[in-house]
Amino acid sequence: MGARASSSRTWLTLGLLACFLAAIGGVLVGRVLFPAPAPPGAELHDVLHHKLSLDAGQQARLQMLEQQFAVQRRALELELKADNARLAEAMEAEHGNGPRVAAAVDRSHAVLGELQKATLAHIFAMRQLLRPDQTAPFDRAVVKALTDDGH
Repeated sequence: MGARASSSRTWLTLGLLACFLAAIGGVLVGRVLFPAPAPPGAELHDVLHHKLSLDAGQQARLQMLEQQFAVQRRALELELKADNARLAEAMEAEHGNGPRVAAAVDRSHAVLGELQKATLAHIFAMRQLLRPDQTAPFDRAVVKALTDDGH
């Protein structure tokens, strides 16, 4: 009986290992067949950094703009996080769409608007760095980033 139990355990272990390997294989095949969509703005970034042949001066100014915007964006994202916490508190206190919930929603919408305006200002500032022969591909990438639904 001991040999039979050992044999059963071996087959069970091999079966579980085969299932695990099949699952890993399925994930890998899924990633190849259905890759994750590029994050929003990835194509715009690619156009700016790889397809427009920026000169050294443009690259330096672009780097400065991107660093400044990263700080501004992070500050607004932290404000949004704080606003979400206030919204959660208001929802927990009011259990409905009361005045605190409405005020928290309005506040988060205001910060979202600030973030959108800051993003547009950043895009226009980057565009100002470009030569006339570089603006058309940049403009196409911006339009695509704003209208692409990710499919």
